[in-house]
Amino acid sequence: MQVNEQIRDREVRLIDANGEQLGIMSARDAQKIAYDRQLDLVKVAPQAKPPVCRIMDYGKYKYETSKKEKEAKKNQKIVNVKEVRLSPTIEEHDLDVKRRNAEKFLSKGDKVKVSIRFRGRQLSHTEIGRAIMDKFASDLDELAVIERRPRLEGKNMIMIMSPK
Repeated sequence: MQVNEQIRDREVRLIDANGEQLGIMSARDAQKIAYDRQLDLVKVAPQAKPPVCRIMDYGKYKYETSKKEKEAKKNQKIVNVKEVRLSPTIEEHDLDVKRRNAEKFLSKGDKVKVSIRFRGRQLSHTEIGRAIMDKFASDLDELAVIERRPRLEGKNMIMIMSPK
């Protein structure tokens, strides 16, 4: 934002600190009015014809906007993506352990990336991996929704689940 002497336009539309329009005038006259009120002249709409300037306390304005940004940052939720790795030859008990880990991640509000790495000849039987992924997803269907269906990317099959 351009403030006070940085404003080089010939004419500006001036808005008072209360929000009332004072009309179109030269930038010097607008600066004099702002100086007399011991406030700053701030260009708020540079693309308008003529540009719109407002009389305000610029330091107070910057402070309030930084406070609002900090408050917004405080309220936002950071979503982590946790990974659970499976294998095409995984046993039932091992699958239960992985499922419990995924349940723990989903209950905390994190997304879960489920991946299966195929090695050697396993790559020719990707339907086994897809069946394991479908079973894993059906076990977690009350906690999670599938964000991305199982898809083969190189030697890995990847599925992403997010909490309901």
